Amino acid sequence: MTEKSPSTTGKPPRKSTGGLTSTGARKASAKSNRSRAREFALQALYQHLVGRNDATEIDHFTRDLAGFHKADAAHYDALLHGSIEQGAEMDALILPLLDRKMEEISPIEHAVLWIGVYEFQHCLDVPWRVVLNECVELTKEFGGTDGHKYVNAVLNGLAPKLRAAEVEADRAKGNVR
Repeated sequence: MTEKSPSTTGKPPRKSTGGLTSTGARKASAKSNRSRAREFALQALYQHLVGRNDATEIDHFTRDLAGFHKADAAHYDALLHGSIEQGAEMDALILPLLDRKMEEISPIEHAVLWIGVYEFQHCLDVPWRVVLNECVELTKEFGGTDGHKYVNAVLNGLAPKLRAAEVEADRAKGNVR
């Protein structure tokens, strides 16, 4: 059996998806080292939230995963350890924007919200809109069907509080509603 070319099948050739796989996920080669760090931090924070595993044990396990060498290890460290250490404070910021109890939020969405809040507060070199977009993309890739919409709404609600000057500057330029 031979494979038919697009011209013999009657189907048009596939269009380039610009860094996306056929499922819509970002291709590995298109990811920055910080994006990879966020992915590994998400996996590690998930282990912490679900299994209440020790941060050091999670860290050792995660660093042994395939592809970790391509991640920004310092950013991963900051996200993992900073989020676990400041989890209660970050939950206090997140909770007023939720329409349900924290226990009803999926662990993926919870971890992504921690990543977003941590970056809003401590990674001022990353523009707030990039933080928001990265968190939405993480949730699209790893979360439930509409989880990204929820994460987007919560982080959009926190941005004016945690990055007031930056959000206001974007509003003044007409870049934010």
